[in-house]
Amino acid sequence: MPENANEPWEYCLYIPNDVRAVTISRRTLRLILTMHGLIRLVDTAELLATELISNAVRHTKGPAALRVRWSAGVLRLGAWDADPEPPEPPVQLEQVADLEEGRGLGLVRACADLWGWQPLTRDGSRGKVVWCELVAA
Repeated sequence: MPENANEPWEYCLYIPNDVRAVTISRRTLRLILTMHGLIRLVDTAELLATELISNAVRHTKGPAALRVRWSAGVLRLGAWDADPEPPEPPVQLEQVADLEEGRGLGLVRACADLWGWQPLTRDGSRGKVVWCELVAA
């Protein structure tokens, strides 16, 4: 484990509205977590980031961003997009288990320790961040 494992850090990856961005985000996240000695969180974090970024790319027309932050033993993943509308509420996974779509935020709710969303306004631009947290036990 790196010597500065308790030091907070943050990365932000800006991505175009392109389905390939989901794979790029997932692989970048894996590299970040591995380099910071957080390999035990990689699989769950990849699943969560994939769902968040997929929603941002699929349901909006503009660019998006993946934000990864580590602080006080908590990994926070956030997906920003330019659409200020709230995300659809998550459904119970049992209701959509056989479907190809519609499970994203249900998976986030089931796998993350905490999740939510917040509207953003910056320099006249509007959007939102959908985020989740994993506590490193």
